[in-house]
Amino acid sequence: MTSCYDNRELSWLKFNVRVLEEARDKSVPLCERLLFSQIFQSNLDEFFMIRVGSLCDRVLVDDNKEDNKTGMTPEEQLKAIYKRVKELVPVKDEAYFNTIKELEKIGIEHVKISSLTAEEEGYLRAYFNSEIRPLISPQVVDKRHPFPFLKNKEIYAVTHLESKNSVKLGIIPAGGSFPRIIPLPDKSRFRFLLAEDVILHYCGSVFENYRLLDKALIRITRNADINMEEGLYDHEVDLRQVMEELLKKRKKLAPVRLEISGDLGKEATEFLCRQLELDSHQICGCTAPLDMSFVFSLRNRIEKAHPEMFFEPVSPRHSASISRNVPMISQILRRDILLSYPYESIRPFIQLLIEAGNDPDVISIKITLYRVASNSKIVEALINAAENGKEVFVLVELRARFDEENNIEWSKRLERAGCKVMYGPENLKVHSKLMLITRKNGSELQHITQIGTGNYNEKTSELYTDLSLMTADPEIGEEAGTVFNALSIGNLVENTSHLLVAPLSLQNKIIDFIDVEIAAARSGEGGYIGLKLNSLTDKILIDKLIEASCAGVKIEMVIRGICCLVAGVPGMTENITVRSIVGRYLEHSRIYIFGKDNKQRIYISSADFMTRNTLRRVEVAAPVNSPELRKRVLHIFDIMLRDNVKARIQLPDGSYERISPAEGEEPLTAQQYFIDEAAEAAASAALKKPVKVKVRRRKKVGR
Repeated sequence: MTSCYDNRELSWLKFNVRVLEEARDKSVPLCERLLFSQIFQSNLDEFFMIRVGSLCDRVLVDDNKEDNKTGMTPEEQLKAIYKRVKELVPVKDEAYFNTIKELEKIGIEHVKISSLTAEEEGYLRAYFNSEIRPLISPQVVDKRHPFPFLKNKEIYAVTHLESKNSVKLGIIPAGGSFPRIIPLPDKSRFRFLLAEDVILHYCGSVFENYRLLDKALIRITRNADINMEEGLYDHEVDLRQVMEELLKKRKKLAPVRLEISGDLGKEATEFLCRQLELDSHQICGCTAPLDMSFVFSLRNRIEKAHPEMFFEPVSPRHSASISRNVPMISQILRRDILLSYPYESIRPFIQLLIEAGNDPDVISIKITLYRVASNSKIVEALINAAENGKEVFVLVELRARFDEENNIEWSKRLERAGCKVMYGPENLKVHSKLMLITRKNGSELQHITQIGTGNYNEKTSELYTDLSLMTADPEIGEEAGTVFNALSIGNLVENTSHLLVAPLSLQNKIIDFIDVEIAAARSGEGGYIGLKLNSLTDKILIDKLIEASCAGVKIEMVIRGICCLVAGVPGMTENITVRSIVGRYLEHSRIYIFGKDNKQRIYISSADFMTRNTLRRVEVAAPVNSPELRKRVLHIFDIMLRDNVKARIQLPDGSYERISPAEGEEPLTAQQYFIDEAAEAAASAALKKPVKVKVRRRKKVGR
């Protein structure tokens, strides 16, 4: 019988395959394909640093606890991961070189040193001797010289040096204060090499008294899954100090992968593995550049001259539902407002914060910050409010992975400005996107609440699809106040009537909502569940969805990344469909829909259906109560279900297949649809005409 479950880590690799497919899709503009290759690689780096690192730790301490969905031990998962990655890397390499080959048609060439003319070789040698050699620090490693610490994700040129008694290596760090992209002197074309390739080519002159046996470029990935809790037991130490120490530790954790590009013999490779305490299965051979971050510089060089090689530039539009000439506070007091990023701009929300900071009737502003931009206008607005005498309460999540340093610095600035800064409950990350403005209206208090699916980050609001609800609903405002009061004293919210608040009042309520749909299906009324998520891993919720499917509930899910439930399995999940959309924007919004017609419940949320979200974080889901906004959320969900260009559908074996337009059906790309819709709505609003967005009639796919 086909299993209804998939392993979390292997499901994530399937998602990254979908990213890689975009790097190979000829309908994607050429330079965007190059970026998708880079995204695939950077995704994989983080996967090894966190997920593989965590599994390696479990193997080290003999933690043989099996995956609760597939029964795989940590060792079995690692074996499957390394095997699958070795299959994918050559595909990524091929995608990169195919893209580079096409770039040659417009005069952009990544040059192989072996193809240089004698004149170019002379130029390159002179460049190396004058610009690179003085800045590198070569080392020899043998019995008398210890093996150096190799930094995470840094590239090194390694050469096996001839030695009579033992293995001797020459190691040169291939990064530094010199440019990574080295252009050749060619006025007609842009022909370039990478610094690491040049260093490897001339390493013989660096180790001039040795005979080189073989050489290669290497790059290691280190475990970055630091234990946040291990430094928190000393309650006399400030959390910010603890995080600063843990970040230093992260840079020195054990290697989990060795990437090699070049010809490094067996003896030298085995020596490297012994020094790094790696096994042979943890080695991955590559032919494309070991670090593709240079593609951003390459893209910048190409963009002006060849805009056709990029997605058509799109700027977030001013929401047609918001008047530019009326204060945001006044508009929200009249009606609920929903922003859809990146199609609509985040600026109205920033304007709301600025207004609140200057409004004499505003008493306080409370907000949770998880990831913010490096030059955050949102944080500046909060600082301005505090300096204007408002009570500003900011919960800064210092444990937001890879944003810890940025958040530490912002927390210091907020404190200096007079904001009350908190760090959240012990052992629980605060991942919710919640903001509450409290103001006096005569003798009464008014609440304006904002609940979002994405971070308070201007930069990512132009790259990620997210929803932001702003409401003056007094009951939602009171419950948001309850959440902030609980956070301020280190407590958790146990009961709510409107908001769903993890970890104590989200998973259980979702189960109750699913039970209602099961009862509806069994009574012949027909149950329905629609979910848009980034990931689905919570086994309790997965099992409940399987139960609902078996009861006849129709379940439609749009899940971008990990999905540990396998849809379409006869007799088990045959009433469930799972789609994944991968396109120019990162799908990030979360939508929950339960039921139909007048009994329908609709929520937006910061929480995925992952155990870490439902039981180990503070998350908030908010109901969408406005009839107009409910209609809009359902429209958004329906368009995503109708995507037949960038959507993939999950098959009963757990694999994914791209959806193609049926015969006679027009292609529909959901993200492009929303771009066009926002532009048309903004244009209509600018002309002060009623907004009429033309919705083309298309045959629905798989519904």
